[in-house]
Amino acid sequence: MKRRKFLEASALGCAVAITQPAVVIAGGVPKADLDVAPPKEFELDELKISDLQDGMKSGRFTSRSLVKKYLDRIDEIDKNGPAVNSIIEINPDAISIAEALDRERKEKGVRGPLHGIPILVKDNIDTADRMMTTAGSLALLDSHAPQDSFVAKKLRAAGAVILGKTNLSEWANIRSNHSSSGWSGRGGQTRNPYALDRNPCGSSSGSGAAASANLCAAAIGTETDGSVVCPSSANSLVGIKPTVGLISRAGIIPIAHSQDTAGPMARTVSDAAVLLGALTGIDINDGATKAQRSFTDYTKFLDKGGLKGARLGIVRKNFGFNDRVDKLMNDLIGELKKLGAIIVDPADIPTSGKFDDSELEVLLYELKADLNKYLKGLGPGAPVHSLKDVIEFNEKNRDREMPYFGQDLFIKAEAKGPLTDKKYVDALAKNHLLARTQGIDFVMRKNRLDALIAPTGGPAWPTDWINGDHFTGGYSTASAVAGYPHITVPAGYVFGLPVGISFFGAAWSEPKLIQYAYAFEQATMARRPPRFLAAASVS
Repeated sequence: MKRRKFLEASALGCAVAITQPAVVIAGGVPKADLDVAPPKEFELDELKISDLQDGMKSGRFTSRSLVKKYLDRIDEIDKNGPAVNSIIEINPDAISIAEALDRERKEKGVRGPLHGIPILVKDNIDTADRMMTTAGSLALLDSHAPQDSFVAKKLRAAGAVILGKTNLSEWANIRSNHSSSGWSGRGGQTRNPYALDRNPCGSSSGSGAAASANLCAAAIGTETDGSVVCPSSANSLVGIKPTVGLISRAGIIPIAHSQDTAGPMARTVSDAAVLLGALTGIDINDGATKAQRSFTDYTKFLDKGGLKGARLGIVRKNFGFNDRVDKLMNDLIGELKKLGAIIVDPADIPTSGKFDDSELEVLLYELKADLNKYLKGLGPGAPVHSLKDVIEFNEKNRDREMPYFGQDLFIKAEAKGPLTDKKYVDALAKNHLLARTQGIDFVMRKNRLDALIAPTGGPAWPTDWINGDHFTGGYSTASAVAGYPHITVPAGYVFGLPVGISFFGAAWSEPKLIQYAYAFEQATMARRPPRFLAAASVS
């Protein structure tokens, strides 16, 4: 699949279309204003969910005060100042929800670790409230979900405050082979908070930039191939792409049911583990959840000594795209050894690159079927009812929807037949054989491994509306196609730009991966908050 850029690199406070921040185009690269002053210090910077809970318990904070502080910070640096532009819409009821949760805390106690905690969700996740769900497309402007997604229901049940929705690569980066990640017709271009001229990676670009910039306690993204882990890596976050079926996809604007999943994006492994536990559960509206082996509390797997004795395989085929990334990763492999891990090097996936074409074939077939089903479910009052309607809308509104890139993938998907076509059935079987049986499962069994390791991605590329994304390398595809779990953790920086390290393995191995990721994080403490530089420093 020539577009490993495809999904891997795919990977305001009002309910109206939001214009993108002022930029100067030079060679197709949006440039940040050089005279923007760095943001002032923020009281909630880098605070974990447990810190916020301790603050509410002591009386230092209330849920209302947290919401207000985050909203003020969003106004200061997301819509003004550096203009990160990561948030597409604010929940107009966020403060009243927080006030109700504060009353409940006083009268009944707390529901759990997310009680009163402000969380942002990606704008392809249905919320049955006054916010829209648009996937960043003007075709779905004024579309309001008839009911909450499973993810939104679980967040509300846990007592979280859904603070707003994040911008994304429009239609989760499935519209075109030539897209700029982080750009949508509705939301404009999201910027990377480490260097504003750099790309935040997609498609959960807004969730990545917002969580990294401390505009929320944590965020929810979605992934089909790379769209949780790539923006997490590019924004120095922990991102968990769980086993397909661990979190229900009901009420999420789809790409492909064989690979789609939601996942937490947070500044620490502990926060990501808290969110993951809140989101799991069997859902009658998503058959994939029936097979899940889930926990409601993944924090019990947080073990600083968790790498001792772990057999970890190094996937060398995903190295070699950047000398400095290679050096960083090799140094970290040495750290893993010091922490007691047993390293098997190399431990390559023998089928890598052999299912790229079949992956794209499956995604295009499933996109047509799944998106048509979702749009039909919005009811007769929805602005569009099918993929065909969306294509026609884009053509009629080309100046607003397609100023930089087109909809070649949409057109290819619309030409596909039903999911009973032999071409689709064979491609899906090939994917599972090569990514699972002869891929991840094979290399892990052969080497008796507990997990595999690779660089998640390289330093973020400059955003380029003329040429599209410039993805250089990294890992996501085998886990995505297999439907297996994948966690990325901040590993360090190259020229001040974040780089993540990936821990991945067999189906339902989230407990082990969280254990290893946490032990690595606690030993290295690599994350540094963003400085909102106009451009990356190469000196």
